[in-house]
Amino acid sequence: MTAILIIDDDERLAAMVVDYLGAAGFRVVASATAFDGQQRLKREPFDALVLDLMLPDADGLEVCRRIRATSDVPILMLTARGDAMDRVVGLEIGADDYLPKPFEPRELLARLRAILRRKQAPPHDLTRFGRLEIDRGARRVTVDGAERALTSYQFALLDALAGHAGRVMSRDALMDLTKGETPEAFDRSVDVHISRIRAAIEDDPKKPRRIITVRGAGYVFAKDQDRA
Repeated sequence: MTAILIIDDDERLAAMVVDYLGAAGFRVVASATAFDGQQRLKREPFDALVLDLMLPDADGLEVCRRIRATSDVPILMLTARGDAMDRVVGLEIGADDYLPKPFEPRELLARLRAILRRKQAPPHDLTRFGRLEIDRGARRVTVDGAERALTSYQFALLDALAGHAGRVMSRDALMDLTKGETPEAFDRSVDVHISRIRAAIEDDPKKPRRIITVRGAGYVFAKDQDRA
């Protein structure tokens, strides 16, 4: 059974999420504090995390940063603050998706299913571009054999670019290719994720040779990446 951890001190909301997702076939565990939630993550395997931005004992963004440093568990962040910059920062530090409060339980379920789906791919589906290797079966990216950490959505975005190597892909095209992976995307989120992908796979992210910006048009994934 798919296991979900929700870290939120709003008891009524947490109870609603536990009941709704439980009825949808998930096993849901609720924690009211960042400390308790992080301890549970250490003790138990979870398939996804729903993390509130405002917790009584820690800032949700910092909690996301700590978790992402040691785990690739998909993270969906919740917030009542409504600040667009919070969404950008959350994505930059590794959140897979973002949902503002108040929200419809059906939307939460759809978003969770989307980020969980991104973890699944056909086995033995491997693509190489010079020293870069994309293993869709394992949802794994390596450069020179060393694994490079990406979130689920970042992997999906890289996969979309690599699947159209040599072609300029607009932000709209990339959002369209990944719309089955996340219910909502926006131009800035694509740019943020591209920046994070470059930080992971480029030798020099400031002078990218794998994902190239085409001003006014979008991005192109280079076929010949390691030529001098």
